[in-house]
Amino acid sequence: MPISIFGFQALWSPVYLGILVLITIFYFVVTIKWRGKFKDSEPLKPREAILFVSGMLLMYAIKGSPIDLLGHIVFSMHMVQMALLLLLIPPLLIMGIPTWIWRPFVNLPVVKPIFNFFSKPMLALILFGMVFSFYHIPLVFDFVKSDTMLHALANLILFVSAIFYWWPVVNNLEGTYRFHGLKKLAYLFGLSVLMTPACALIIFSGNPFYMTYTDGEAWLQAMALCVPTGTLSQLNLSGPELFSPMSALEDQRTGGIIMKVLQELVFTVFLWLVFYEWLRNENDNADEITAQVLQDRKDMAMHRHNA
Repeated sequence: MPISIFGFQALWSPVYLGILVLITIFYFVVTIKWRGKFKDSEPLKPREAILFVSGMLLMYAIKGSPIDLLGHIVFSMHMVQMALLLLLIPPLLIMGIPTWIWRPFVNLPVVKPIFNFFSKPMLALILFGMVFSFYHIPLVFDFVKSDTMLHALANLILFVSAIFYWWPVVNNLEGTYRFHGLKKLAYLFGLSVLMTPACALIIFSGNPFYMTYTDGEAWLQAMALCVPTGTLSQLNLSGPELFSPMSALEDQRTGGIIMKVLQELVFTVFLWLVFYEWLRNENDNADEITAQVLQDRKDMAMHRHNA
C-alpha cells in the first residue's frame, strides 16, 4: 500500500519546513547583517554556511520528509533517523555556527554552568550512551510514541545529549572542553563501545520488542504523531504490515544493523579527519617537535652526568 494515502501534510510537513527555513534565514541575518553587534566577529566562512545549511537540510529530510512518516511505520527507517539525528547533524551544526556566536551564548550566566557541566567529556560520553540505550528500552519507547509532547521532549533530550557529546570533538571555542590529536580517536571509539550492547540486543533478539511496530492499536497511536487525526480516522488500517514486506522481527534486526553500520561509517569519516588533522599538525611542526625532542634528550644526558 502506498504511503501517499496519508496526504501531503503527513508526507512533507510544510509547517516544519517553514520553521527550518525561518531558522536558516535568521542564521544568515545574524552572521552577515548583524555581525557587527558581536564582539570579535569575523566574516561568515563559506565552509560554515555549507555545514549549517547541510545540517538544516538533513534535519528536514529526517523529520519533515516521507522518511519521518516511514520512521513511524518501520523500525529500520526509525534507526536511519536516529543515526543521522544523533551522529551527523550535531557536528554539522556545531561547526556551522561561528565561534563568535557560540561564545556569548555559552557565556550567558544561566547557560555557562549547565554547559560546562554537561560538556565534560566523560560525562557527555556516558550520558549520551545511557540516553540512547534508555530510549530504546521497549517500555520507554512505546510509552514515548504514545504522546506528541513526550515524543518531542524525548527527541529534544536525545539531540541535546548528542550536542554535548560532539562538543569536545568539533568545537573551536576557547575555554571549553576540547580534545586534540589522538585523544579524539579514543573518545569516538568510546561511544562505539557504549552503543554496541543496545544494537546487539536489537539485532540478535529472537522476538520483536516494540508494540509500536507489532500491535495495530499502538501503531495507530504512534502514527497520530505525524498524520492528522482526521486523515487517520478515514483510513481503514490494521498495522504496519500493510506497508512493508518484512516481518516485525526482520525489520527490527535490519534497524539494529543499519544503526551500527551508519554509526561505524560516520565514526570512520571523523576518525580519518582527526587522524589527518593530527598528522598534518605533526608535519607542520616537525622542526619544532624535533628540536624539543633533542633538547629533552640533552637535558636528560646532563641530568645523568650530574647525577
